[in-house]
Amino acid sequence: MTKDQAHYPPVDAVSVGLRGRCPRCGDGALFSGFLGVKPACGVCGLDNSFADAGDGPAVFVIMIVGFIVVGLALWLEVNYSPALWVHLIMWIPLATVLSLGLLRALKGLMIALQYRNKAAEGQIDRG
Repeated sequence: MTKDQAHYPPVDAVSVGLRGRCPRCGDGALFSGFLGVKPACGVCGLDNSFADAGDGPAVFVIMIVGFIVVGLALWLEVNYSPALWVHLIMWIPLATVLSLGLLRALKGLMIALQYRNKAAEGQIDRG
């Protein structure tokens, strides 16, 4: 990532990340499947070997979806006290759809922010 000498106009990391586009040019696709990152951009040739989102997107998805689903489930229980099966048929599909919908977008966002901020593994200076 430090050897990137190409001159491209800056792109908004949030918009390209959420859309799953290349963090350098904003045109090429970042993903080669649902969550697999392409080895390089098909438009500008950016080497995506720097991209390591790790567990960050999953943690954010858990927090966001958990807040929404648990909050709505508690509200429904306090106000209407439905049967357990109502909770099961409402919250399991909602949590699944929200999780799958957010995971790809947040992974793209994390990778775009890594590129913009030149994030890399920490190194110990032994000099």
